[in-house]
Amino acid sequence: MTRAADTPTAARSVDDAVRPDDPELAVRAAELVRCAVLGDLARRVVDECGVDVGLVGVPEPLPGSRPGSEGMVLRHWAGTRADLLHDVPVPAGLGLGGRALAERAPTWVPDYRAATTISHHYDAAVAADDLYAMLTVPLLDGDTVYGVVYASLRAVVPFGDVRISAVGRLAAAATRALVGAAAWSREDPRPGSVEQPRPGSAERPRPAPPARPLTRREHEVLRWAATGRTNPEIAAHLGLTRNTVTGYLKSAMHKLGVRNRTELALTAKESGLVG
Repeated sequence: MTRAADTPTAARSVDDAVRPDDPELAVRAAELVRCAVLGDLARRVVDECGVDVGLVGVPEPLPGSRPGSEGMVLRHWAGTRADLLHDVPVPAGLGLGGRALAERAPTWVPDYRAATTISHHYDAAVAADDLYAMLTVPLLDGDTVYGVVYASLRAVVPFGDVRISAVGRLAAAATRALVGAAAWSREDPRPGSVEQPRPGSAERPRPAPPARPLTRREHEVLRWAATGRTNPEIAAHLGLTRNTVTGYLKSAMHKLGVRNRTELALTAKESGLVG
């Protein structure tokens, strides 16, 4: 099993990001960073922790739930074969992830389907992906939960200290990035909270596409940069040199009229250049 990096890619990019001066831009950038960090976390759990499936639940108000009750939705995933675990609402206390959310502590079972310490509301979805061993770790800052990451295998095995520590390091790094993004955006740090509009503020208009269209390579590099990948990682993935990647990014930034990677990713997303 490969040792997990102490800091996921998207988390590193937050540390280097330049905080936008526009408060509305900062809030939107924070949301973009949050999605990038959590999506990166699901992928890294699979790539670096020796598991088959990574999931991340994002705290959100659930339809029909009582005001103030906790819950989350599985918004990010990697390694799944079916789609029954995609966008699943999980109230606090239900299943293994709901238990981690309620107890504010990691929890694991060697065989999810035979476990007697959890509810079995999600057995059909777990069986559809042929999952057995499962670990869940909350993304905690104090008593605030920014999400819950799941690591699961298609085998009945105990979770050893090495794998648990590896997932824990990735979860801690992602949490630091989420806390930082919430702080510099000045938004309510609780995930799923809704920022109240300021008097007289208007919704930010959707940016127009660039007057000079991006080339195919510029668009490819931009798409990977928007997910929080570093220039060396983009270069390795596309088979380019680091200087070439830097050149494509600078050209894309010039065409879009932005000053840094945060604004580049945000403008590309809002203009529809990336999903």
